[in-house]
Amino acid sequence: MARIDLDHVSMTFRVREQYQITLKEFLLRGMYRRLRNPLLKVRALQDVCLRFGDGDRIGIIGGNGAGKSTLLRLLAGIYTPTRGRRIVAGRISSLFELSLGFEMEASGRQNIVYRGYLQGESPRGIRAKMQEIADFSELGRFLDVPVRYYSAGMMVRLAFSIATAIEPEILLVDEVLSAGDMAFQDKAQKRMRDMIARAKIIVIVSHDMGSLPRLCDTGVWLDRGRVRKVGPVREVIAAYREHVQGARTSESDAARDDHEPVPTGFAQPALR
Repeated sequence: MARIDLDHVSMTFRVREQYQITLKEFLLRGMYRRLRNPLLKVRALQDVCLRFGDGDRIGIIGGNGAGKSTLLRLLAGIYTPTRGRRIVAGRISSLFELSLGFEMEASGRQNIVYRGYLQGESPRGIRAKMQEIADFSELGRFLDVPVRYYSAGMMVRLAFSIATAIEPEILLVDEVLSAGDMAFQDKAQKRMRDMIARAKIIVIVSHDMGSLPRLCDTGVWLDRGRVRKVGPVREVIAAYREHVQGARTSESDAARDDHEPVPTGFAQPALR
């Protein structure tokens, strides 16, 4: 039985204000006083409580920086919560950052094995799926070439073919995938529909409000790392759109007020 249970989960990143300090900066500033490069706390997720089970199709929406991709990575086990409890039961397939973990000096076939292990496949399972993955990728003899010679489209083809070869119980998708040319995109979309039909739980992050209701029944609106609303996906999308429209109207009114001309025809006080 597949299950997602996030109990008051928070995710805080600690980053330096400056990523790199040059030797010149250190010599000019750090030699005589403590070099200032303080740690900053970035609260990506705050007190998130979500519970989903078999049959749930969840669409995650929100503005840029709302914490959507962080939430997916936490569900996938890439991130560990800073606070709270995360329980995810079921075999996971993550369709985001597809090229992550590739060994650039290894061939395409070798990377099928490496990525298969990362996805929890056994050696026997990888051998059984090797030909199917190779055929779906349509890379032919390039599978015997180191992947550092691949174009971006070839990398996506291979990564997508590997990632979608397993039978997931929980499917995590970040945005709509564009894999290769138009012909391959048609294949990829059909493969995605098949996976969505088979998976027990699906979590999709997307800015495409038109397609989410066709794929999901539950919506989650994230705002600055917090869950703003959970419910039927169409209701959540409507509330989010109303909020965005209201924010734009407020900004437009504020900008108009800032540039309001001074009324004419009134006597001005004399300067003394």
